[in-house]
Formats: sequence, structure tokens, C-alpha cells
Amino acid sequence: MATIKDIAKKVGVSNATVSRVLNHDEGISVSQEKREDIFRVANELGYKKKVVNPKIENVALLYWICEEEELQDIYFNAIFSELIEQCKQKNISLQLYKKEDGVQAIKKETNAFIAIGYFNRKELDYLQRVTSNGIFIDSAPDEKYFDSVRPNLNSIVTQIVDYLVEKEHQKIGFIGCSDPDIETSRPTIDIRESSFTQRANYHSVYDEKAIFITDQVTVAQGYRLGQLAIEKLGDELPTAFCVASDTLAIGVLQAFHEAKIDVPSRVAFFSINDTNVSQYVSPPLTTFHIDIPLLCESAIDLLQERMIKGRQITKTVSINGVPVFRKSC
Repeated sequence: MATIKDIAKKVGVSNATVSRVLNHDEGISVSQEKREDIFRVANELGYKKKVVNPKIENVALLYWICEEEELQDIYFNAIFSELIEQCKQKNISLQLYKKEDGVQAIKKETNAFIAIGYFNRKELDYLQRVTSNGIFIDSAPDEKYFDSVRPNLNSIVTQIVDYLVEKEHQKIGFIGCSDPDIETSRPTIDIRESSFTQRANYHSVYDEKAIFITDQVTVAQGYRLGQLAIEKLGDELPTAFCVASDTLAIGVLQAFHEAKIDVPSRVAFFSINDTNVSQYVSPPLTTFHIDIPLLCESAIDLLQERMIKGRQITKTVSINGVPVFRKSC
């Protein structure tokens, strides 16, 4: 990375002159030509000013993922690891709490929190009493009181269905998960399923018999749903499935491989998340890439807006995905 010293050497001025010019110090006596040279060379060398992040303390990291999902779902593990690393780089002090700790364990001096996972109404009400500076990653349980950043799943699923229709699939199935209701904890329709239903109906490729839902996102549940689809539909299997996550898709592929159903010539699969293992399964998964570093960066931006700039109004951020075409579709 280019430094002030590199720019000063190339332009033929002192380090102090370069620093003051780049900081738009109008009080320094330097010709307009030299000013322009400094900015030109800085641009050529790819110089970036070092950002000093004010320290933010007493931030709770709430990792509300059950033990089985934590072991199985690479997606949430990746978010967790990336968030911790970015917070270190941006001078944010975190205190980790896990689901088994309970919200009552959160210290009263907590200034803000970043949350990953499912929270019920009682937990959300408790968090609101602790602090209004809350950011949820991958969910938006209460947009009235808390910020959130999540993938734009409606757009992603719509694009998947549109793509499969373009490939002339006449019947498309869906394998996904339910979304627990924050009031009752009972399973409700997840946004991926509702988006799929709407778009598949629009294209007249929807078949209610080809919808398979679980309440846990694990490889084992994907395998179970894959077996169920094969057993239930037999020769009437659709020619393509939209799968809600790579974790489920890995299990589904295993079930279809064991049943000797060829992928993608007989049934194609298009998944979501683009986790690290998706390219190594057989066949490699076609999937939508979710930019986890950008999710975490956006969550930290929301936190800094709250804690440093004093933003009061809640904000919801949607992150679009990018399709990664491999061999399952």
C-alpha cells in the first residue's frame, strides 16, 4: 500500500507537505501545480488515507444459534467469525453471549448489541429495555425498534425462478425451512418460500406437492427432505428445485445421489449462500453468493451511525446476491 513517504519522494516535496495537502489544508504555502501533482500521484499509487475509528465499548454480540445448527450451518459460522475480525479492526469492543446464556446475562452497562439468530418477543422486549442501539444480521424481527441488515432474499429467489423458467423447466420444486414466529415461536412461512410461491405461480410452474419444508437448517434435514421428495413424487419429480440454503442442498444432493437420480440432467438444483463447501460437493452447487464481509461491514456501519453520529431512526439494509453457476444447474 502506498504511503505519504512514497508520494513525497515522487513529487519532490516533504512528507508534511503531502499530508497537509491531502487533508485539504488551505493554510500551507504550496503552488497549485504541486497540489495537483500530489493528488495525481496519490491516485496513481492507489493511496488511501488511514481511517481512525473511534473506540466503541460495551457492545454485546448475541449469537443465538442452537448447538446443532452451529455445527451444521457454515453460513452463520462464517458471519460470526467475520464480524469478530472486522470489529477488532474497527476498534469495537465485544462481549459475547450465546443462546444458552439467556438475555438476562447481558450486562446493564451495555451500550449496543449486534445479534445473529432467532429471538422471541420476550427476548426482544428485554433487549429494548437494555438499549435501543440494536443491529440484527440476517433477520429483521422488529424494524420499529432495531436496525437490521440482511440478504435481499426476495430478489434472489425471484431471480432463481426466472432463470429456471428461462431454461425451460415446466415444474419447479422448493426445499426450504420455516421461520419461527416471534410471538408464538410456531413455524411460519419463510420469505424464501413465500417469494418462491409468488414467482412460481406467476410463471405457472408451481406445484404444491413439490414443496418440502423443515424447521432446522442442517445437512441431515436436507437429506431427509431429499428422500421424502423422491419417495413422495417418484416419476413426478420436478425437473428443478430451488433450495433455501447450501446446507440443506448438500443433504438433498446426497439423497439424490444414493437414489441414482442424475443431477442436473434429470433434476437441477439452484441454492443460496455460496458457502465454502458448495464448490466441492458432487456436482458442485449452482448457488447465489451472499457477501458475508459486506453483511458484517454494513452491520458495523449501522452501529457506528448509532454510537458515533447519534442516529435515532431505525434503518434496514438489504444486500443483493450474485449467482455463481456451477454444475448442479
